[in-house]
Amino acid sequence: MSPLLIAFIATALAFDFLNGFNDSANIVATMISSRAMRPRLALLLSAAAHFTAPFIFGVAVATTIGHEVVQPHASTMPVVLAALLAAIIWNLITWLLGIPASSSHALVGGLVGASVVGYGIDAVQFRGLLKIVVALLASPLVGLIGGYLLMKLVLFLALGATPRINWLFKRAQIITALALALSHGTNDAQKTMGIITMGLMGAGVLTRFQVPLWVIAASAGAISLGTATGGWRIIRTLGGKFYKIRPVHGFTSQVTSTVVIMSAALLGGPVSTTQVVSSAILGVGSAERLNKVRWGVAGHILAAWVLTIPASGLLAALIYLIVSTIVT
Repeated sequence: MSPLLIAFIATALAFDFLNGFNDSANIVATMISSRAMRPRLALLLSAAAHFTAPFIFGVAVATTIGHEVVQPHASTMPVVLAALLAAIIWNLITWLLGIPASSSHALVGGLVGASVVGYGIDAVQFRGLLKIVVALLASPLVGLIGGYLLMKLVLFLALGATPRINWLFKRAQIITALALALSHGTNDAQKTMGIITMGLMGAGVLTRFQVPLWVIAASAGAISLGTATGGWRIIRTLGGKFYKIRPVHGFTSQVTSTVVIMSAALLGGPVSTTQVVSSAILGVGSAERLNKVRWGVAGHILAAWVLTIPASGLLAALIYLIVSTIVT
């Protein structure tokens, strides 16, 4: 491998690490806030599940990201590297602000922005892009409605129960958090696998799109390491700034998020775990009463979601102009 390719792979794994670092909040925030598990143990359990998930559930999402967004002739090293760097910068900005933003949005926006600047609008595969956009836009709505309906059902079934039911919800969160971590590892680690495989094809190392085993292992390892480290700023946002999380909220939001994220992953739809989990938490809280939720905080997060694709696209376009000059 050339030094440039090694640097690219290192950058991709750095993105994967930051993805896990940011998104660890999505998995553990509610169970930490509801005191179902100690913070460090929750993060370690989540990290272990993230590592094993891609080996169990396959790489459908990696194929979507790496093979269905940009035309093969535009899948060059400068394009992919610019997209990665833009996504990393955006992730760091939103982390510093404590705002849960979507790594998936940032990566897709970066790929589109860099490829359009480098190869024109025809470089984008609009059919694949539409599939991704539909998954990214529909999944938060499904999470919101699903969280609302499931919470209503749980409240109905638990009607008249004693306070001891909170113990059941706390223990159940161990299982639901593990399932959510598996679904997140299945979906998010694969995005880096797809990007690295794109780079390997662009460098001529691979002749067709097929994710090597070492790429799966390296990507799974990077995201699990990031998850174990934990992004505490965002954990505090998801775990307490919407409303006071109790065990029933944690359990219900985790079940909803797991179903949405795992279903999308098995269908090859790269969804934003951040969006799904945040929306599920909002749906669960509003099922009790609408004014329970601090909608101002939700508004800030929504603004970050809307800005992510255009902001990362512009960043990637600028970075591409610099990178392509250096590489050539």
